[in-house]
Amino acid sequence: MQPRKTLRADARAAVEACAGWNARLAARRITQFLDAAMAGSGLTAAQLGLMAQIVVAADDTLGALARRTGLEQSTLSRNLRTLEAEGLIEIAVVEDDLRRRAVWLTEAGARRLEAAIPLWRKAQARLARHVPPDLARNLAEAAETLAEG
Repeated sequence: MQPRKTLRADARAAVEACAGWNARLAARRITQFLDAAMAGSGLTAAQLGLMAQIVVAADDTLGALARRTGLEQSTLSRNLRTLEAEGLIEIAVVEDDLRRRAVWLTEAGARRLEAAIPLWRKAQARLARHVPPDLARNLAEAAETLAEG
């Protein structure tokens, strides 16, 4: 005799098996952990990641940054405005194409990022004791195929 199906049982199965829900939960928990560990840097984990993406980019346009970070343009712009207001980045129109904007770190932004990286490294080492270091990267790479269509 099979157990009777119920909404509660179906919902529990969905919560336990849903890759989207579980990935978001893991991301929130990891972000909370990193934010707490980096509180003294003046940057959140998301800000550090965004600034690092700006530094390593060969293409410094906002469109390319949005694609690399997986952020919607409006979300990216909102996050960048905060960094710009703090004097950590500059955003300017690309001279040869007035429809495009480029972004880069200011000197103050580079100093803040450089000062935050040791805290980030220490937090990553602590995180690695709980979450395998390659797990998040492998998940991101696997999920990238979803963005490709």
